[in-house]
Formats: sequence, structure tokens, C-alpha cells
Amino acid sequence: MTRGQAMHRDVLKRFPAGDPRGSRRAEEFARARRSEGTPAEVVMDLESDVFLVVVPQQSREPAS
Repeated sequence: MTRGQAMHRDVLKRFPAGDPRGSRRAEEFARARRSEGTPAEVVMDLESDVFLVVVPQQSREPAS
């Protein structure tokens, strides 16, 4: 990825950052998705104060 290029991801689930368990619930959810074969990861959305479980957006090739 080059500088200035945005990475597009699909959000699977949101977890409030103020949760007493912190990011643990999000990490557990992401780990379960990875065990199913989904490349999930946890990122923090500072603007909305939530942990997001995301997967890279699949590139869509134009139909020929």
C-alpha cells in the first residue's frame, strides 16, 4: 500500500472501548473468526471510541 492510499475493510462487529474487559471481547471474537478461516483483526476507532473486528475487503474484479 502506498502512502495516502486507504485500506478498505469490512466491519464484522463493534465493541465499546469503555467495556470493563477492554479489547478482550473483540480479540476473542476475532480469534474465533480466524479459527473459521476468516482473516479477522481488531482495530481501534478513536473517533467513535470502539474496537472494531474487521476483515480486508475482497477486491471485486469486473465481470468479462
